[in-house]
Amino acid sequence: MSKRHDAIDDILKGFEPAAAPEEKAGARFLKRSNALAETGEREEKVLRWVDPAQCVMWERHNREYALLTEQNCADLISSMKAQGRQEFPAIVRRKGEGYEVICGARRHFAVSWLRANNYPQFRYLIDVRNLTDEEAFRLADIENRDREDISDYERARDYAQALEAYYGGRQKAMAERLEVSEGWLSRYLQLARLPEEIIQAYASLREIRELHARVLKPLLADPKTQGAVMDVAANLAKEQGAARAGEGAPIPAAQVLARLKAAAATPKRAKPAQVFRRNIHESGVRMTRKGGKVTLEFAETLSEDALRVAFDQFLESRRG
Repeated sequence: MSKRHDAIDDILKGFEPAAAPEEKAGARFLKRSNALAETGEREEKVLRWVDPAQCVMWERHNREYALLTEQNCADLISSMKAQGRQEFPAIVRRKGEGYEVICGARRHFAVSWLRANNYPQFRYLIDVRNLTDEEAFRLADIENRDREDISDYERARDYAQALEAYYGGRQKAMAERLEVSEGWLSRYLQLARLPEEIIQAYASLREIRELHARVLKPLLADPKTQGAVMDVAANLAKEQGAARAGEGAPIPAAQVLARLKAAAATPKRAKPAQVFRRNIHESGVRMTRKGGKVTLEFAETLSEDALRVAFDQFLESRRG
């Protein structure tokens, strides 16, 4: 068993399992014993195989179910095929006549996909628990915190919603409850606060990283650069929309960030050219500096006397 599932089992020791429902015709149950370290007593836990159609995602689930595809769940689908069944149960709670999935969205997708693609024998393994919304949030966070297949932005958005819903906007209390540092949590909350225009500039919200928010935060906070960054974001959003419609390729996240940063860059002003001349009615000699070099330019028609005066002025400026 993986370390993640060991950790989840430890957490679930403090959460009350739902009372086992009476077995209905055709329903299949699995039982296992779970040792409770505090008392030495044993608790009988009931796992159940169900049709995934009986389950819906919790509305506050931290994974965007619509983004799950055969491609990004291929590893799990292959594993289930090899094992012949789902290995680890999803954590659910009752909802009406069915169940609400707290942890196990990818497992739900994989089983549903298999059933729809010539593997009707597959069923969804669930562990039914009595959980408050706050407990459900913490449990889902612990299962998915280190997963690479859930994006920084999905996680950040989940934290921002939970901050208000369960912790009264108290960031310190939330950090303590999740057992993370305030600084770490603050960076994800900052990501969740990125303007929608910036989010739309990316091809997919899965590509938006916590690092991007750190880079863009000062540019969006500065009135001198905010407008330019938002203008470029709007243009990027149009290009990404066209790519989704089949017109061209999507713009990678690295290029999106580079263009947003470039929008805020203040172009260096070239030093004005210096002109040496005998009087204001003559074009004189134009001097420019670039890369440690000095360039002198003058019209072919400039008289020799005018050139002498201009060059004397140039030499005098060097001595000065």
